[in-house]
Amino acid sequence: MCIACILRNEMEESKEQLDQPPPTNVTVCGDVDVDYTWLEQHAAAALGYLQKGMAEVSVRVVNDAEMSELHIKHSGVEGTTDVLTFDHGSDAQAVRADIAICVDFAEREANKRNHETKNELLLYIVHGILHCCGFDDHDESAHALMHAEEDRVLSAIGIGKVWSNRS
Repeated sequence: MCIACILRNEMEESKEQLDQPPPTNVTVCGDVDVDYTWLEQHAAAALGYLQKGMAEVSVRVVNDAEMSELHIKHSGVEGTTDVLTFDHGSDAQAVRADIAICVDFAEREANKRNHETKNELLLYIVHGILHCCGFDDHDESAHALMHAEEDRVLSAIGIGKVWSNRS
């Protein structure tokens, strides 16, 4: 093959790569005892069922003490919470966010709801990502839509409904 043909093929391959969205990157870390790999894999799978096709999402799993510090610092609210989402310019095609999820909160909820803590943590990740996709839960109808979408996504990846079993 002549050099011009080789260069043309390389240019076409480069153009094809530019036309593809960047890969989804989900990282989950922390200093608590959870299955980080399982959470990363399932969070990445969940992203495949959302309208946005790519993401750069970092998740930190924290305990009540650390979540309480984050909650007061970033929301001005005392006490722990389940999830805090920091959206870094998500747009129509991509989600870019840092998410903090609380393992202690998840353990309490999972025990009350009779399901696994890891499923509750995954619910919190999906919840945070949905905020970056334009969902909100500050009024009753938006709350219902958001939680229905969480259950749809979690069911699609084989986890099943996690939110809807709340009383």
